Amino acid sequence: MSFDLTKILPHKPPMLLLDDILEVDIENCTLSSLFRVYPEKLFYTKDGINTLAGIEFMAQTIGCYAYFKNQCCEPKPGLLLGTRLYNNKVEYFKEGEEYKVTVREVFTDNEIVVFDCLIYDTCGEEIASATINAYQSDNVMELLNGK
Repeated sequence: MSFDLTKILPHKPPMLLLDDILEVDIENCTLSSLFRVYPEKLFYTKDGINTLAGIEFMAQTIGCYAYFKNQCCEPKPGLLLGTRLYNNKVEYFKEGEEYKVTVREVFTDNEIVVFDCLIYDTCGEEIASATINAYQSDNVMELLNGK
């Protein structure tokens, strides 16, 4: 099953970095996405995509999770508040490769949410991980506009 990510995330190309959603399991608070590395992708260099961009792949996967948790309503902007313990085992996501991103909600107070996030290569080896704190509320745009 393929998903129209332009309806799920508030991002538009070229900032839309994910290529598909692999699995949604709201009951167990998880979602997995897929991204591919190719020259037309934002952040691409001759070496691939630096794994520091993994935080954005994780954040967009969190955005997909929020969409499904919110019963597939129109996406609302969210804010990445910060990350702890970002670990990466490689320097670049390599051209021509596919990577799986998984996020799991570990805490929420209905506005601030904490996620454990992982990125796996095609062999299923974990190559990046982080704990990400995010914020989503009806007044995010007011906060961004200084109101």
